[in-house]
Amino acid sequence: MQIIRSGDRYHFESDWLSTYWHFSFDHYRDPANVHFGPLRVFNDDVIRPGGGFPRHGHREMEILTYVLEGQLEHKDSMGNTGVVGPGEIQRMSAGTGVEHSEYNASKSAPVHLLQFWILPAAKGLAPSWEQLRFTSAERRGKLLPVAVPVDSADGAKAVRIHQDATVHASELAPGETVQHALAAGRRAYLFVISGELVVNGEALRAGDQARITAERELRIAAAQDAHFLLMDLP
Repeated sequence: MQIIRSGDRYHFESDWLSTYWHFSFDHYRDPANVHFGPLRVFNDDVIRPGGGFPRHGHREMEILTYVLEGQLEHKDSMGNTGVVGPGEIQRMSAGTGVEHSEYNASKSAPVHLLQFWILPAAKGLAPSWEQLRFTSAERRGKLLPVAVPVDSADGAKAVRIHQDATVHASELAPGETVQHALAAGRRAYLFVISGELVVNGEALRAGDQARITAERELRIAAAQDAHFLLMDLP
């Protein structure tokens, strides 16, 4: 289990953006930190009122956006437009090419979001988009799948990604525990959004991440009220 503490993440600040990048991205270059399995990007963004990313393009990437606070306005070249609010996850499969813009929809409050990019299992897919909302009650005391493989047959209410990966969201009260089994050859990526966890005996606090390989089972216990994401990856 490789633990990267919150303060060891790369931080970038501009007049409208405060962001922490977990992997090499944009002007941050680290050849030893490019990806973790198919997870290529994990950005923790706070966009100030009036700020945002102007229209730009993507190709051959599964882009997921999970909003924690505030409202994110989305527009894309497929004709989709709308707002992503707290507890909502948006999936955009860039495929053969798509353009989009993302702006803080509020003139007075910041928007806090996590955006992560996953390499697809196949190239040349048609671009597509979907968005779902999950309540705190749905995440409470369990590992709730919020993104699952497109061919998954488990019937979960979740966005569908073109990769053999599952993203879980969870909220635990102090003393609550969840367990997750990892199949042989699988890896896990855990990010603590808020609170404090103990994962297989290791303490993790808000902003910390764990990159987990060669473990067959994860025991995740909350030392404080905690909100976190867990990815099961090939």
